[in-house]
Amino acid sequence: MTKTQEKGKVYLVGAGPGDVAYLTVKAYNLLANAQILVYDALVDAQLLQCVPPDCLKLDVGKRGGKPSTTQAEINKLLVKHCQQGKQVVRLKSGDPLIFGRCTSEIEALKASGCDFELVPGISSALAAPLLAGIPLTDPVLSRTFAVLTAHEPEVLDWEALSRLETLVILMGGQHLPEIVHQLVRHGRSHLTPIAIIRWAGTPRQQIWTAQLDNIVEQTTELFLSPAVIVIGQVVGLRKYLKPENIYLDEIITREPEERYSQVPAVNESIFIPQSMLSNLPSSLTLRGKTILVTRSVGQSSQFSDRLIALGATVIEMPTLEIGPPSSWEALDNAIAHLSDFEWLILTSTNAIDYFFERLIAQGKDSRALAGVKIAVVGEKTAYCLKQHSLQPDFIPPNFIADSLVENFPEDLYGKKVLFPRVESGGREILVKELTLKGATVIEVAAYQSCCPTGIPPEAQLALQNRKIDVITFASSKTVQFFCELTNKIFSDNDPSQLLEGVCIASIGPQTSKTCHFLFRRVDVEAQEYTLDGLTQALITWATNC
Repeated sequence: MTKTQEKGKVYLVGAGPGDVAYLTVKAYNLLANAQILVYDALVDAQLLQCVPPDCLKLDVGKRGGKPSTTQAEINKLLVKHCQQGKQVVRLKSGDPLIFGRCTSEIEALKASGCDFELVPGISSALAAPLLAGIPLTDPVLSRTFAVLTAHEPEVLDWEALSRLETLVILMGGQHLPEIVHQLVRHGRSHLTPIAIIRWAGTPRQQIWTAQLDNIVEQTTELFLSPAVIVIGQVVGLRKYLKPENIYLDEIITREPEERYSQVPAVNESIFIPQSMLSNLPSSLTLRGKTILVTRSVGQSSQFSDRLIALGATVIEMPTLEIGPPSSWEALDNAIAHLSDFEWLILTSTNAIDYFFERLIAQGKDSRALAGVKIAVVGEKTAYCLKQHSLQPDFIPPNFIADSLVENFPEDLYGKKVLFPRVESGGREILVKELTLKGATVIEVAAYQSCCPTGIPPEAQLALQNRKIDVITFASSKTVQFFCELTNKIFSDNDPSQLLEGVCIASIGPQTSKTCHFLFRRVDVEAQEYTLDGLTQALITWATNC
């Protein structure tokens, strides 16, 4: 058979998420022998180097708002070169049959009697979450997930989608506000975690994590394409599964004066407040220090990122698990009678999150709090409250419960106060002091905190091998549950012996009191009783070491 009589063939090939390392072996071999390459806009440029020098490369990518090759023209190109006896690789990003518009091309090839073959690729719908450390399934958090394109959000069944545990959305960057609006409108909690992964699997990969209620604000004016959007509780697992952060590595290798002034608040939840900038040193003060961070599951990332930005090696050991109370009855009843209360006291972000979740569940919003004054204990709870479009009426000068009572702005005698709090082990002193001031305090369980079942292997090994330089505690319960966990794992060791030579850092007086009781010492205590204050205290400690 002569060369002109050779039969052509079209290979519809998935290019994967981008990097050549994620190309299948078969796809790589086909590229290496291609005579004609017909490729899409999102195909990474490095893949074009895999074809022979004499291969004809045809860019037919569709780009929003720009002139592009029509589908009919693409079909004709494939048929034409196949009928000329060429080996044609039709290279599509991801997998060719996942939103790849292959049906039209296959129909055209079949109608013309052209031979073709489908070659699978790794879809960005699967690769992007994986490369970001987000599992799409989990025995507890996600038994199902759906993959969809939001190119035309108006045609989607949002009522059905809002009920699914995990959503993976392609081509949704331009329609993010509408996606959020439709999900919340159809019953999805505004507190649902969301991740946006741009340029997954390439050196340009960037990731933003937030919640439905603030992701639009955080990504305003950013160009979110190409991006994969993941929505669901599994996004929270990224804190424990995420790989090394390329973008963060980029930041911490800059000159010191750039490092802090240019860290964007939206990326990876890295945020160093303006109030701390003047106090930050010009070097990586915590370099060489290994810090064990003990906080609740899903709440350690921001603090850890601040420490990493200062050069520390951070190991996370969650010592609290936050969840719903055993019953919503008391909180729901209080919400139904909000007009009976003069004050609402919120002492934690957990209380705020669960309170407003139940408020929305009852078909209400912040307007139901008209006439009710709100007190919070600190800047973080105030900031969390502002996410619900509310300003606190009172923030005590020192961010502790005692200060709230001592500095309360009005006479509490005869006032009815609603106090949503942890179900057990919470602020009994606060209730007692408010009652002594003449207030009628209605305590309702808004959430529950309990001890996790185990210690992450990395944390266990670091403790066992005495590799920890500092351990941080942000509440009395983290101290108590740390002891409970270590007693289970290291039954032969007294906690104080286990932490011999380790700097114990406390967020404030109440936490320090528990540390003194269980460890018989505290080495560092924040002057401002916040995570920012604790960070500053560690900077001072490291500087004086």
